[in-house]
Amino acid sequence: MDTEGLSTGSEAQRRPTVGVVRESNDGERRVALVPKIVPSLIGKGLDVVVEPGAGEAALIPDEAYAEVGATLGDAWAADVVVKVAPPSDAEVARLRSGQTLVGFLAPRNADNQIGALTAAGVQAFAVESIPRISRAQVMDALSSQANVAGYKSVLVAASESTRFFPMLTTAAGTVKPATVLVLGVGVAGLQALATAKRLGGRTTGYDVRPEVADQVRSVGAQWLDLGIDAAGEGGYARELTDAERAQQQQALEEAIKGFDVVITTALVPGRPAPRLVTAAAVTGMKPGSVVVDLAGETGGNCELTEPGQTVVKHGVTICSPLNLPATMPEHASELYSKNVAALLELMLDDNGALAPDFSDEILDGACVTRSKENA
Repeated sequence: MDTEGLSTGSEAQRRPTVGVVRESNDGERRVALVPKIVPSLIGKGLDVVVEPGAGEAALIPDEAYAEVGATLGDAWAADVVVKVAPPSDAEVARLRSGQTLVGFLAPRNADNQIGALTAAGVQAFAVESIPRISRAQVMDALSSQANVAGYKSVLVAASESTRFFPMLTTAAGTVKPATVLVLGVGVAGLQALATAKRLGGRTTGYDVRPEVADQVRSVGAQWLDLGIDAAGEGGYARELTDAERAQQQQALEEAIKGFDVVITTALVPGRPAPRLVTAAAVTGMKPGSVVVDLAGETGGNCELTEPGQTVVKHGVTICSPLNLPATMPEHASELYSKNVAALLELMLDDNGALAPDFSDEILDGACVTRSKENA
């Protein structure tokens, strides 16, 4: 009997496995796949292995995964390991050559693990490197998580504010609505504007890309025009010239003083966050006003920001929460799961085998390290 031939045939029929691991980063409560996504992956020919406790921080018990067909076990041994936060040194050490890793990998950060993953022979896909094209929208994890951050930023501002958001008419008189300025009108900024509007605030948006003015108005906000155009590639803003930066700083300092709440979301990929709110601007704000800086992880948009902290300077509360999506783990995980599942399905060939086609611009753009056979 040709046992070698039987072994090869059996191996060819083996279903690829996807491992859902438990996040180890402090404060990270999200999980890469939620139970409701598992049946669709199984239906596509994948087996799902979940590390016990992987969904615990997102309030998802192990039983919920088992009930939909997932197996509880060593998720780190799977063909594809899916996670949320970039892997730690210890987590990279658990991966073996030939495995595939999918998650936020911070490829543009100086302290990323791309070199370690390459040395380990791991093929890695960074979800933040997925091209921002129409066909990839369902995989756009940056946008899905930015929506969560933008929404939660307004709740943080409302909680820290000493004033009402909506206009209130009472027997004791009428209270004017809070004025809210959002700096940086990407996905997070637009969601912040929409949420602040729903809470009754009087909203205004600003961005160095004037083409987003219509989007700002579409959510019921006013557009703050400072006469600067710095549209860049991929839907991001380019870095300003020194002259543009000086012009923007002077104009913003004056504008910011008239707002009760300022929410900043401006980022430039691979560079420190641009400084939009100067110390002078904070000094000019009314005591009791609030600044929520969503760019703290790359230095902050506010000159007085202390990343990860809430401080009071000149009577103004400055909040710089880190990883806001993790504070809403249930819905943030659900949205992220859909992004990951769509990417996984794109990696499968017509026979259900894990065979990424790197002629596809999505897979080519997202892959930051390749296995030897795909190098």
